[in-house]
Amino acid sequence: MASLGSVIPAFTLSFLIFCGAVVAKGDVLELGDADFDYLAAEHETMLVKFYAPWCGHCKKLAPDFEAAATRLKGTVPLAKVDCTVSTEICGRFGVTGYPTLKIFRNGQDSSSYDGPRSADGIVNYMKKQAGPNSVTLHSEADLESFIDHFDASVVGFFSGPDSGQLAEFLKSASAMREHFRFAHTTHMALGLEHGLDTEGVLLVRPPRLNSKFEESVLRFTDAITTNTLRRFIRDNIFGMCPHLTIENRDKLKGRDLLTAYYDLDYLRNPKGSNYWRNRVMKVGSQFASQGLSFAVANRKDFLDELEEEFGLGASDGGDVPFVTIRTRQGFKYTMREEFTRDGKSLERFLQDYFAGRLKRYIKSEPIPEKNKGPVKVVVAESFEEIVNDPEKDVLIEFYAPWCGHCKSLEPKYKELAEQLYSDPNIVIAKMDATANDVPQGFDVFPTIYFSRAGKKDQPLRYEGAREVKDFIKFLKREASHVPVISGVREELKKLFLRGKKKEDCHPLKSSDLDDR
Repeated sequence: MASLGSVIPAFTLSFLIFCGAVVAKGDVLELGDADFDYLAAEHETMLVKFYAPWCGHCKKLAPDFEAAATRLKGTVPLAKVDCTVSTEICGRFGVTGYPTLKIFRNGQDSSSYDGPRSADGIVNYMKKQAGPNSVTLHSEADLESFIDHFDASVVGFFSGPDSGQLAEFLKSASAMREHFRFAHTTHMALGLEHGLDTEGVLLVRPPRLNSKFEESVLRFTDAITTNTLRRFIRDNIFGMCPHLTIENRDKLKGRDLLTAYYDLDYLRNPKGSNYWRNRVMKVGSQFASQGLSFAVANRKDFLDELEEEFGLGASDGGDVPFVTIRTRQGFKYTMREEFTRDGKSLERFLQDYFAGRLKRYIKSEPIPEKNKGPVKVVVAESFEEIVNDPEKDVLIEFYAPWCGHCKSLEPKYKELAEQLYSDPNIVIAKMDATANDVPQGFDVFPTIYFSRAGKKDQPLRYEGAREVKDFIKFLKREASHVPVISGVREELKKLFLRGKKKEDCHPLKSSDLDDR
């Protein structure tokens, strides 16, 4: 039998190991194969990050994840699992890439986390995950407190706890809780003030965005199913002119969107923030039926994007909004006239847009003065002329100057172009995707596409091996004409010597070939 003296150290060691397993440095819990199941089961809701210590994306996420854990302490715990150590638990939950974030409820894998990965985004997203799928409201005070929120609110009103519509509402809330806020009540009288005298649902837009140009409360009285309620919320939640943020930007993609960027701050200056929004809405209401959506955003939140995508400097714009339009096809426009307080400049901008008089904004390098080398240099401004030439087959590489794969490909790609230089029907080209707008339909670097003559609206992504022989095999199969393979050196030498007297010839230099 072990002595007490030997038992105590053993117990102490086990306790220290146990503590080390569940308490990380900071407020993120560390879980592993030995303790994950019983510790995760203790929490109603938990966000777990599955990671590898060597993963660059994991390292980038770590500070935001830690900051979010501190802010959510006591509300929703955040935990992490090192998959290089805890292989069993990571394998069980199908983790194949890092970092993988999952939401657990009472120890069960509930769903993948598809929210923002900034500290603010994680906090806002996970606060919605805490507690029940739908909050029960008992009084007018409960209702007012719930709808007085930064985000929109979805509230159901039902005749009693046995209502079939309530059951469908709760099922819908469970399915959509990650994206919207839900509450319900069986006190029908609470809905009367908002014009609801039967079972139904109210969609209440954020109070800070209340405006005379649109209703702030919308009513839904059709039969409730998850699909019908989701459609109603999706079609109405943003209203005429939502507040575009880093967190909701993805939900506003896929539409033609005008955005006014300015010093917007609803926490410190709600009146000033709505000053310009009201002017956007006043003018926008005249064009509401023409398929263009509107939004306002804090310029500081999108400075990098505005500089990268629209060429806006940090000091440009001053106190007035900077206005852009981005279409679902990826076309971009900017309002160059200063936004006037009477809204007339915005009205003129929209009139020109719908009349087709605006010139698209294109981020482009200058068109090269010399472009006679084997690999043609394409920039955004010359893309239409070179790549979309209806008579040419074009193989184009989208690259980044710092991309290792692109650098490895360069000598092989140049050799391919040299072999095909004398072919009048095939162009081998490249474009710096970091310095030029890439047209819709093409993914960014490192990718290669084939644009066939006569089929310019159907670019084909090259997925094969990246040796010269593999490219040639591909072109023999896909090109509109049989490729002519000869070689650039001989062809350029003929061109160079033509018109020269033999005695004037000098040895060819690589610079001679590149410049012609």
